[in-house]
Amino acid sequence: MQRIAFRGIPGNRSRLAPGRFAGPIVLALAVTATAAADPAAASTLSPEQARSIVTPLYEALNAAPGRDAAALVLGATAPEWVSCSGNDRCSPREKAAAGIAGFSKAVPDLRWEIKELWVSGDRVIVRGEATGTPSGAFMGVPHGGRSFRVMSIDIHQVRDGKIQRTHHLEDWMGASRDLAAR
Repeated sequence: MQRIAFRGIPGNRSRLAPGRFAGPIVLALAVTATAAADPAAASTLSPEQARSIVTPLYEALNAAPGRDAAALVLGATAPEWVSCSGNDRCSPREKAAAGIAGFSKAVPDLRWEIKELWVSGDRVIVRGEATGTPSGAFMGVPHGGRSFRVMSIDIHQVRDGKIQRTHHLEDWMGASRDLAAR
């Protein structure tokens, strides 16, 4: 495992705001779970190699005029790639690529930034941050011109320089709270 750094003490709830995503705890569990899932897997990727493999996927999420988000997704992922938002909720590559490409219509200034990245075996774990201002109603919240800022945790399984599978969690409840704030 490479590049593990926590600020504060994982599990120290006194530092966590009520109702907010307990990122350090979840991240520690994700790193532990990925290492335990394949203890024989040797860490073959450097953090720099891992970043170069996953960055095109995050570039696809960033809204930009003329950017072909679907092509960026297809270039970064293997043909069998699936994007999983839950244990049993996975979308195949083409459907996920179309969804990512369409997201910029709903949030035309969407920015998705890689804040931290860890490598464990064939897994690349990313703590990211998404910000944006929806152009209309979003996630059940009427349009009010407000912006959101959310954290995401993504676990990418990589083989032969391509992303094979992604499990992701985003704090969309936090986005809803941000957008509904008065």
